[in-house]
Amino acid sequence: MIFGVFKSSIKKVKKESILSMVCVVFESAFEIIVPLMMARLIDFGIEKNNMSEITKYGLIIIVLVILEALFGCLCAVFAIKASTVFAKDLRSRLFEKIQTFAFANIDKFSTGSLVTRSTTDITNVQRSFQMLIRGAIRAIGMTIFSLILTYTIYTKLAIIFTCMMPVVVASFVLISKFAEPYFEKMFDAFDKLNNVMSENIHNMRVVKTFNREDYELDKMKKTSDDIYGYSVKAETHVALWDPFMNISMYIILILISWIGAKAIIASGNNPALGLTTGQLMSLITYGMQMLMSLMFISMIYVMLVISRASIERVGEVLIEDAKIKNKENPIKDIVDGSIEFDNVSFKYSENAKNRVLKDISLKINSGEMIGIIGGTGSGKSSLVNLIPRLYDVSSGKIMVGGQDVKDYDLEILRGAIGIVLQKNVLFSGTIASNLRFGNEYATIDEMKEACEIACAMDFINEKEDGFDTKVEQGGTNFSGGQKQRLSIARTILKKPKIIIFDDSTSAVDTKTDAHIRDGLKNKLKNTTKIIISQRIISIKECDRIIVMDNGSIVAFDTHESLLNNCKLYKDIYDIQNS
Repeated sequence: MIFGVFKSSIKKVKKESILSMVCVVFESAFEIIVPLMMARLIDFGIEKNNMSEITKYGLIIIVLVILEALFGCLCAVFAIKASTVFAKDLRSRLFEKIQTFAFANIDKFSTGSLVTRSTTDITNVQRSFQMLIRGAIRAIGMTIFSLILTYTIYTKLAIIFTCMMPVVVASFVLISKFAEPYFEKMFDAFDKLNNVMSENIHNMRVVKTFNREDYELDKMKKTSDDIYGYSVKAETHVALWDPFMNISMYIILILISWIGAKAIIASGNNPALGLTTGQLMSLITYGMQMLMSLMFISMIYVMLVISRASIERVGEVLIEDAKIKNKENPIKDIVDGSIEFDNVSFKYSENAKNRVLKDISLKINSGEMIGIIGGTGSGKSSLVNLIPRLYDVSSGKIMVGGQDVKDYDLEILRGAIGIVLQKNVLFSGTIASNLRFGNEYATIDEMKEACEIACAMDFINEKEDGFDTKVEQGGTNFSGGQKQRLSIARTILKKPKIIIFDDSTSAVDTKTDAHIRDGLKNKLKNTTKIIISQRIISIKECDRIIVMDNGSIVAFDTHESLLNNCKLYKDIYDIQNS
């Protein structure tokens, strides 16, 4: 099943692959004929001092070599084009597949593993594909035709080749079987290496703050040592093939020379009576061609052993079913931003014992501003992540605009919901390009309006280039509060029916926080706004507030009513105002 997912990518390069294989057949055929012509050149030209025969066979050999080179070049061009297009299509399909994944799918593979599969593994698959459509066919064809021609020249020597070939092939297969497990472990180690590298680079500030560079270096060294160890063990097994191949080659050459020389002496170098000098030379050439072809086949086999793990790893991603996907004929219009939870429970894994959310039921009217507060691990972020179907409920139902979220087209649903995260991400480019990430057609006036609501215009106006100010990778040239405000503006530009703020004003001061809330309340009246915060001051002016504890809703009411009727809320309020 895994290998079947590559069919569509192979079909796209079917023409180039076939042309490559046709060219390699002609290339091999011309190369096979050359030793026969060389034998005739020696026997009928050089041995008999016949200049006309020397000229005739010399010209034939030159033409054959030119044709061989021509078809070899054509074969290489078609093979390279086929393999690169194949890899390009495969890489695009893999990336498109990852875009459809839910968070649960990403968690299954890990980020580092997906990076390795998209780069190193696909490169391995590409090389194997190119070797198969060019090198493998050439090597197999050369081996078979060379063996056939040796039988037409001298049967006794051909039998030697026939007996040696199974021994050579079997020995290499046996050696490779021992090496294969180490190649598989090597790729797993590459996954770990990518994870360590990614984690270290993304969290460099934390590493330096805690002076943990030595610890990180030790982690990297251990992972690199694992890759080194597995690589050495795998290559050591494969390296055993070289001395065995050299021994086989010397044995064959000795036997050919000994038996061939005796046959030439016995026949008096007469082709009618036995073997000639030219024929012996062609037999030696064919013998070397067969051995070189077998050696090349062995190299292809090693590459396939390495690539089999890569093929399986890429195939695993391509056949993975997205945990969240559209149903047939999904709804493509959301009437408003109303939200309803109907007895919703949720856990991140089907096998998990404990539920993260337990029997949640609530109704939010379109245009309301709702606050959510609760302790760490109370389920606040899990609750809002279910609305755009970043995860699916384990039981119960969530409705947006009066319809089950599972009935909507995913693109439409997520397009109608904007989320501003606590950990804000800016992309390299400009302020304008980052803002237009939410709406690529946004005008300057629309960007200014969104930035006014997000209280971002003050620091943008201070920049010499304004909206064209350069943003470094990760937004490192902006403060945490500036990044949060730009992220809020970017989400507002999306013009969603529902905006979720997941503790997204934690890096701004209380005055700016208040201005942002005022802007949201007064200028986005028809948009449903959900604000998760640890500070009561950030949510007390909301229409209603959800108080959560241990995955359940403790209370859902206005600030004043909660102060009077909810002990947990009153305790938080008293602590924060003491």
